[in-house]
Amino acid sequence: MWKFIVRRLLITAPQLVLLSILIFVLAQFMPGDALSGMMDPNVSLEQKEELREKLGLNDPWYVKYGEWATGILQGDFGQSFRFKMPVSELIEQRMANTFWLALATLLFTYIIAVPLGILSGRYNDSLLDSSITGYTYLGFGTPLFIFALVMVWVFGYQLQWFPTSGSVAPGIEPGSIDYVLSKVNHLLLPAISMALIQTVSTVQYLRSEIVDTKQKEFILTARAKGASESRVYNKHILRNSLLPIAAFFGYEITFLIGGTIFVEMIFGFPGMGQLFIESINLRDYSVVNSIVLLFGVAAILGTLLSDIILSIMDPRIRIK
Repeated sequence: MWKFIVRRLLITAPQLVLLSILIFVLAQFMPGDALSGMMDPNVSLEQKEELREKLGLNDPWYVKYGEWATGILQGDFGQSFRFKMPVSELIEQRMANTFWLALATLLFTYIIAVPLGILSGRYNDSLLDSSITGYTYLGFGTPLFIFALVMVWVFGYQLQWFPTSGSVAPGIEPGSIDYVLSKVNHLLLPAISMALIQTVSTVQYLRSEIVDTKQKEFILTARAKGASESRVYNKHILRNSLLPIAAFFGYEITFLIGGTIFVEMIFGFPGMGQLFIESINLRDYSVVNSIVLLFGVAAILGTLLSDIILSIMDPRIRIK
């Protein structure tokens, strides 16, 4: 078990290094820099170049990468030119909102997807199965940003059940019960919007696993030995079908990374995704690099966690 975890960690380390290099190099090819559009047009070219030289913007990419990577290892993500504050503080302000949005989305996803997948797989080729499969097909064909726009228009503007922007109502004292309830109320609609689209892959995957497991020889043997249908289903079919769902965890994290960017912009939710788009528009590349790196690290660690969970649940997949 520990050998497997150590080997996966050894594989993860170079992935993180290559990811950081790729992110930084690609950012260098983006047009403009942090000073683009900020300086007085009457300022001479000599003064502009002098300021760029002073800020290190004219240094070779490998020099800038070395300074950036060294700072990250020390917990320093650099300085935001546009927001006039350390990147780490700026990200810290937004990270909590994105974390709770992602956590709520994951909870809603599994609360919805697991029962639907179990029902669809157990009663496959029935009217119930056709209805659930129809929902998944509709979800596959609906872009998240379109679905989120419909949700905010229907439940936010028309029915007015949920707020349409922000993460908390203004004027509420932080730490109070009203503050917590307002946070939850602002969180529900964007989280449910992402979860309803994110469930479709999990539902289809779980259904396929259950239908496939029902046809395995050990299931036929269990039935031939006289085991009751409930015992066959609960102990053998369902138990073996739920194992691969752990492998989907890394995929869920990847979806959340892209989903939060769209959803936070549509719902005006002040999180990492909204900050990412704002930073691109403002050419604040120190913030962009840091956010993309954090998103990439989250995706890699999500995959690592999936492998570890699978190795605990199913020892057959462990690396010897």
